[in-house]
Amino acid sequence: MPSPNTQHTQVLIIGAGPAGLGVAAALKQAGVSDLLVIDAKDVGASFRAWPKEMSFLTPSFYSNAFGLTDLNAITPDTSPADFLRVQHPSGPAYAKYLEAVAFNYELPVQTGLHVTSILPTEAGFCIETSTISLSATYVIWAGGQFSQPRDAEFPGAEHALHSSRVIDWKMLEGDEFTIIGGYESGIDAALHLLALGKSVRLVSRGEPWSSDDPDPSRSLSPRTVDRMRAALKSADALSRIEFCNDTEITRVEATDQGYILYDQDDLPSVSITRPILANGFHSGLGVAAKLFAHDDQGRPIFTEKADESTITPGLFYSGPSLVHRDSLFCFVYKFRARFGVVAAEIAQRLALPNVLESLESYRKAGFMNTDLECCTNCECAMDPESTPPNPQ
Repeated sequence: MPSPNTQHTQVLIIGAGPAGLGVAAALKQAGVSDLLVIDAKDVGASFRAWPKEMSFLTPSFYSNAFGLTDLNAITPDTSPADFLRVQHPSGPAYAKYLEAVAFNYELPVQTGLHVTSILPTEAGFCIETSTISLSATYVIWAGGQFSQPRDAEFPGAEHALHSSRVIDWKMLEGDEFTIIGGYESGIDAALHLLALGKSVRLVSRGEPWSSDDPDPSRSLSPRTVDRMRAALKSADALSRIEFCNDTEITRVEATDQGYILYDQDDLPSVSITRPILANGFHSGLGVAAKLFAHDDQGRPIFTEKADESTITPGLFYSGPSLVHRDSLFCFVYKFRARFGVVAAEIAQRLALPNVLESLESYRKAGFMNTDLECCTNCECAMDPESTPPNPQ
């Protein structure tokens, strides 16, 4: 039972990033007025921590008036491009957009509340934070992944520097670098280092730079391919990068002369500088992880109806770890497609009137997608005209 000093709200959203604020705005649109958004840090804190040179892969473009919402928007009637006047926002710039959304929609946000436990009860949930106790009828976990890097995936991983912890690529000392991971963050790191005149060895389990999968969650984005193609036009840059595909680093050892990396066949290679780990992030579920079931790949499982935990009724999810039928909803323009779905389910359980009518603008804008079958079919009607650039 919650104590008398416990602050109660009908709907608690944990995370003040795009997933949390986006679903909070949808809830208000659906008529839910008793809600609260909390975050351990500030609004958009993960974006403020992006490396200085990092920017959005997906382009922002104001086309709302033509029924096409900005790909990076978290509400149907806003646009980061229109607000920020940039096409590929930086992390800090996007955080300003998120702040503006919270202010414009009068979303109740309390920061500096680190969630330490979530306990399901007969009436809902008891939530303990670093400073106060909370209770809620429904909880939406919307914690991001950027603060949960995969930095302990193999023995000796602590000797590597995770790419998310690089503040500015110019600050790294040395001329030769090894990057572990060949997807977006690995290629991004390689291109920044190449631009600084460094030499790079890129090690990847597969060969993502040559993938033609149409889903940008499984292959390089068009923008990254463009950047890569431009870099490889330079003979000098091409001579300074080595692509090592089908290679999995299983352990790293530190020595007085540098670092020894061992692959799946236990063959060693040497990196003079600290290796860069670009292998992505954990789910970001934090203390809520045990309240979700997980598949055999360790991915959390959600109900298809409304992204609810299959083992903890009343606990919902919003964010980049969303997976349905092997489709990854890991970009803003993907996971926002479920904002209206989650909001409608909760509002209807609260017996609010005219929920679907209130969310009609979300449905029209693609923020209320219930047809998961279409998400599993990523094939385009036409084959690609060209293949990705060959780094060899």
